[in-house]
Amino acid sequence: MIGYVTLGTNDLPRAAAFYDAIAEHFGVGRMMDFDTFIAWGDMGGAPGIAATKPFDGKEATVGNGTMVALQVDTPEKVQAVYDTALANGGSDEGEPGPRGDDGFYAGYFRDPDGNKLNVFCMTAPSP
Repeated sequence: MIGYVTLGTNDLPRAAAFYDAIAEHFGVGRMMDFDTFIAWGDMGGAPGIAATKPFDGKEATVGNGTMVALQVDTPEKVQAVYDTALANGGSDEGEPGPRGDDGFYAGYFRDPDGNKLNVFCMTAPSP
């Protein structure tokens, strides 16, 4: 259903460096690259993510309650993406770990513009 998610940025080169590093963990690179918009993913593949300077020319702002979730297949990959995010200008919003007893394992962070993301996987539920 979702083709891609776009997040606003006030500093496209900074956002590009951040998402270039994150995209490596998913085995993808830039699929679109313009002066005000960059998207990462594979054309025709899984949903991608994009960073853009707002079309209306106003400052990009963070949505309250908005979050993008990035799925990987192991807790080790959750940790790797989370660590990469923090090493590339992101900030912590919740260290990786299990959330509840249903097998949901996630780490939460913000990109350099303050957009909230998480990286998660599903593991075996707790008995």
